[in-house]
Amino acid sequence: MSIEINNVTKRYADYTALDNISLSVETGELIALLGPSGCGKTTLLRIIAGLETADAGNVILEERDTTNLPAREKNVGFVFQHYALFRRLNVFENVAFGLRVRPSASRPSKSEIRDRVGHLLQLVQMEWALNRYPSQLSGGQRQRVALARALAVNPKVLLLDEPFSALDAKVRQELRRWLRKLHDDIHVTSIFVTHDQEEALELADRIVVINKGRIEQQGPPQEVYDHPANAFVYNFIGNVNVFRGRIRNGKVVVGEHPIDARHTIDGHEDKEGHAFIRPHEIGISRIRSGPGDLVGIIRDIRLMGGQIGLELETPLFDKPIEAEIPRETWRNLQLSKDEEVFITLDKVKVFTGDYSI
Repeated sequence: MSIEINNVTKRYADYTALDNISLSVETGELIALLGPSGCGKTTLLRIIAGLETADAGNVILEERDTTNLPAREKNVGFVFQHYALFRRLNVFENVAFGLRVRPSASRPSKSEIRDRVGHLLQLVQMEWALNRYPSQLSGGQRQRVALARALAVNPKVLLLDEPFSALDAKVRQELRRWLRKLHDDIHVTSIFVTHDQEEALELADRIVVINKGRIEQQGPPQEVYDHPANAFVYNFIGNVNVFRGRIRNGKVVVGEHPIDARHTIDGHEDKEGHAFIRPHEIGISRIRSGPGDLVGIIRDIRLMGGQIGLELETPLFDKPIEAEIPRETWRNLQLSKDEEVFITLDKVKVFTGDYSI
């Protein structure tokens, strides 16, 4: 089922949660709504589901205007952030609930309900727990049951509100991969809300970045990450160093140091700008590789899985530079704290004007 959101606005007293948002979702797509807390992500999800009413605009599901329809008539599955399982019902009854409360004319038979629930519990790898209660399950297991319950009514659209936020990091990672595989198997049109950029990059076919009730950018994950539309998107998606400077002669001058970023700042001479560079795009060496290299001192070394994080102090900048290098590079260079290194700032991106996150 395709989704069309046209000029949707939602206000609460003097606060605008959604400001004239329009968005198209193709049938079978998995979309991430990404943004900071309070930016309007969950409000948009609830309006699509029929749990909130828009002040303006409309929501079209499969070419049908469902803006004012109640949730029970939209055929939308909703997975809540904190599962919302019924504590006094076992796993089987939780998953079967949406089928049992249907009007008698559309309610499946007991055997059909049993078969449907059994199939879904197998799909989410929870068939062994059909007689257990939510209190007897881990957070990740409860989330799988909540997803099975949402799928039980054969929704045309699946909406997930920060589905993994209450889980620890390892379980989150496992469930992200599992959900992506599940989506590839069932192809239900899905939208999930998250403020975790790693989650959005790993899971989504397309990312929609929202800030203060407006869409800042949308596109495939790699495109949004590599080509952010503005300073907010660059800062929000992935770690980044930000340096304030002035644009002169195709360079941004930070302190007294000119950084080459000509391809990003043409036509913006003699304006204030901010230079953005991701930690993994910073080169570290014991030998100067060019005239633009900075001299820095390693003030901290952090193990980050396959990467090594470095905090670098340089007298030219008023704050440390954060860099990330492969562990193999770190071993080969034999780096240690308080040593001097040369810093190469590659792939700098500059945005002009005001910058605030």
